[in-house]
Amino acid sequence: MAQSNIKVAVQKFGNFLSSMVMPNIGAFIAWGLITALFIPTGFFPNENLAKLVDPMVKYLLPLLIGYTGGKLVHDQRGGVVGAIATMGVIVGSDIPMFLGAMIMGPLGGYIIKKFDQFIEGKVKTGFEMLINNFSAGILGGILAILAFLGVSPAVDGFTGALVVGVDWMVAHGLLPLTSILIEPAKILFLNNAINHGILSPIGAEQIRTNGQSILLLLETNPGPGLGILLAYCFFGKGTAKQSAPGAAIIHFIGGIHEIYFPYVLMRPLLIIAAILGGMSGVFTFVLLGGGLQAVASPGSILAILAATPGNAGSYVANISGVLVAAIVSFIVGSLILKTGKQTEDLDEAARKMQEMKGKKSSVAGSFTKQQGEVPASVQKIVFACDAGMGSSAMGASLLRKKVKQANLNISVTNTAISNIPSEAQIVITQKELTPRAQNKVPDAYHISVDNFLSSPEYDKLIDQLKNDHTTSKAEEEKKVSAENNTDSNDGLLKEENVFLNQHFSSKEEAIRFAGSVLVKGGYVEENYVEAMIERDNMTSTYMGNDVAIPHGTEEAKKNVLRSGFTVIQVPEGVDFDGEKVRLIFGIAGKDGTHLEILSGIAITCSDMDNIEKMVHAKSAKELMTIIQRN
Repeated sequence: MAQSNIKVAVQKFGNFLSSMVMPNIGAFIAWGLITALFIPTGFFPNENLAKLVDPMVKYLLPLLIGYTGGKLVHDQRGGVVGAIATMGVIVGSDIPMFLGAMIMGPLGGYIIKKFDQFIEGKVKTGFEMLINNFSAGILGGILAILAFLGVSPAVDGFTGALVVGVDWMVAHGLLPLTSILIEPAKILFLNNAINHGILSPIGAEQIRTNGQSILLLLETNPGPGLGILLAYCFFGKGTAKQSAPGAAIIHFIGGIHEIYFPYVLMRPLLIIAAILGGMSGVFTFVLLGGGLQAVASPGSILAILAATPGNAGSYVANISGVLVAAIVSFIVGSLILKTGKQTEDLDEAARKMQEMKGKKSSVAGSFTKQQGEVPASVQKIVFACDAGMGSSAMGASLLRKKVKQANLNISVTNTAISNIPSEAQIVITQKELTPRAQNKVPDAYHISVDNFLSSPEYDKLIDQLKNDHTTSKAEEEKKVSAENNTDSNDGLLKEENVFLNQHFSSKEEAIRFAGSVLVKGGYVEENYVEAMIERDNMTSTYMGNDVAIPHGTEEAKKNVLRSGFTVIQVPEGVDFDGEKVRLIFGIAGKDGTHLEILSGIAITCSDMDNIEKMVHAKSAKELMTIIQRN
């Protein structure tokens, strides 16, 4: 349990950082392009346009991070107060205050959130705007002063200690070990301070006496960053994967190392890849006698080649060091991205900050309103998940039953996020997927759900819709039949696919077992099993109520031969990202023919009494009877 808690805490910490940085990746790229093009050592030096570089990195980027961090904690007001507080650390330091922004942004959002909770219901009518404006201004101003006087010096002291550490390692000849400090310091945007403040002056003396200096390669080596970006190209998700190739070009050819820092912040464990890549590169430089005869600025492969002494041995040594660093960081980065849970999309990362509130998904689950009020005259509600054949189908089944019971003339369907129809008025997704759904249909009313099986929560939405919709049950049943276009599929749940009293050491082992059953039954091709693992890594297939429904990704639908199910009883439970799962429903869906039986499973599993009966069932037939009863 302690190990599981540590894992969850590490994931939350990673989400904390990525949720503030990654939504602003466009600003980082814009700054990187301007820097690569117009600084004195850029491709098209331009003194006037180069004036944009310093203000962007010192003011724009930290303010965006601080605003985003505050907004994630307490929406618009949190963002405003977070930005005000961030100005304190920006003005109080001469270095780009990204770390300070990551502290003050969320802190500002948290403080104003607590204030709003304290005064809720206590403000007289007509004074709301006055109180809101003055409270944000006063609290933001106080936090800015505290940041200027306290946080900024503390961050300066921390970064100064890193610089001293690098200086000590260089002085004692521990060159490969310098990467332990250089690579993390670079992520904090101290690359220029280290390179030009420490390594370049010492390197200049070595060049005067020896004709070249290896020190000038320690920070400028583009290999570690290139390897990480290439790992994202192959094993990343969503916009991170899509933007990584362009970032790799800017980094490797343009020499703007800062462009890959946000990608590391998105998955903090990638700092290990950067360190090991850096150490391997430095070791190769030492082994082969690499070095530069001038400072390579920016840290581009072109600048490094231009500053390499004009002999074959030096070129081989320097190119080898860069390649070795890239290969090592690529291998380590790939392992981290493949084995760890990562967000599917850079935009999705913007909502991950909510996980930092310390609230685990409860059995009851919760709705989180994302925008505005429930629209009037609702005709279409859409449940969406990645593949559109598992969790969303179960959620739609439960809400559809509620809609019928309330005599509401509303269509309730499920689909993959990529296929959400533009006419959808209400879109319901797991909270990790809501940002993707918002990008797909920004004008819809979006609801985030912690637990698709939490039937009581759907009553809240039904209550809001009742006043505007009436219809007969018969009419709605006809509509549902037309939507599903499916016949009875009781034959999909077969006794030989029900397994009792199973034991698993990990969720991956459990998912692979479920997948192997589907393969042996002729429902799917073998590579569908890996797609099931990938799907759960993208967004957990834990549904709540001790139930998980592992299934493949949307891309893996082509590997489904025919619809089928497997039911696996795990009385002692297996851990799914900190949640105990005792019933596993492995799913393969073909052309929607599995939706009717999945609807029955959803309704059955919404009642914990049924869960207990299935967990303690003594035979496959007994377990199937409980499901088919609904």
